[in-house]
Amino acid sequence: MLPVSNDTLLRAVRRRGSPRFVPPTVIGIDDWAWRRNQRYGTIICDLERRKTIALLPDREPATAQAWLTDQPQIGVVARDRGGGYATAAARALPKAIQVADRWHLMENASRAFLDAVRRSMRQIRAAIGAATINPHLLTAAERIQYEGYLRREDTNAAILELTEAGVTIKEIVRRTGNSRGLVRRVLRGQRSDIFRVRESSLELHLPWLDAQWSAGRQNGAELWRRLKAQGFRGSLRVVTEWATRRRKADKVDGGALNRAPSARTIARLMTVGRDKLSKSETILVAAIEGGVPQLVDARGIVAAFQAMIRKKSLVDLEPWLEQARSSLVAPFANGIVKDRAAVSAAITSPWSNGQTEGQITKLKLVKRQMYGRGKLDLLQARVIGAE
Repeated sequence: MLPVSNDTLLRAVRRRGSPRFVPPTVIGIDDWAWRRNQRYGTIICDLERRKTIALLPDREPATAQAWLTDQPQIGVVARDRGGGYATAAARALPKAIQVADRWHLMENASRAFLDAVRRSMRQIRAAIGAATINPHLLTAAERIQYEGYLRREDTNAAILELTEAGVTIKEIVRRTGNSRGLVRRVLRGQRSDIFRVRESSLELHLPWLDAQWSAGRQNGAELWRRLKAQGFRGSLRVVTEWATRRRKADKVDGGALNRAPSARTIARLMTVGRDKLSKSETILVAAIEGGVPQLVDARGIVAAFQAMIRKKSLVDLEPWLEQARSSLVAPFANGIVKDRAAVSAAITSPWSNGQTEGQITKLKLVKRQMYGRGKLDLLQARVIGAE
């Protein structure tokens, strides 16, 4: 009801959106998306005052370094595991303590185990009796996937042969015409799945369904009605097919395992409690553990690392590194060695980047309220000036 134009209001917000700057001593720094996968900015938070204090137009190390150079009083920099901000902080504030984000450390450890499972899929298929596929027993959809797997195997063999001959990745890309990312995935053993399993709409409801099934409620239509009352939007067929598969799975014996699940599914089954697995899943995990003992060791090493982070036990870091370097999660351990000072600080320091992630969530809300069209100065006025 004010007799004023939109532009005048925005100019007023911009003028009043610059509060007095208080030099910080403990900061968190991370990137945020102007437009996902296309353009990113940088957010800097004062972790002691729990406030956003700066927004930078990009996430280039040089931009962050220029801002940090003007703040020599900063003593602690909490950051993610990426190398860009680590380099900027090391150059601008060589005496400051860098702290790796604990959530990212936990997530990186879980991803390291998933990568280990992906590299071990050939051994896993042999262990569970799924190394040989009979094309005559496949459905039409499975046959298409199997034919694609055979084509991928030919490509993988050609790339691995060149690698064994000492050819560089750049030269392999030139000779084969494949992308650099594909070549790297082949060398990491990440293209060996035969059947690709999509995530089901039931994924979030599986714990509830398992509990209902264990309690004796095994009628698919009844389970669907109960799920629908909880907000499930899938069809009756999805639930009844799950019930049919579960009923057959409960009758399966150890010799009936003939198809390997996806690497992600195997990683999940191997890391959840045994009391949450069905009979067929328990048989599957036992077969994998017996046939691929290196995965059992990798699982224990990842669990030990996550326990070390939770308990803040720095004395366990060196023994853990010695054990991890000779395991399937050696690449993850090598990354920890390169970032050892920041990881050690993450274990012992009370600071982390979780608060910065929360400020990014608030920034996204403000940005979307303006339909993504707010310029940097207006975003600063609304996020920083409003506090």
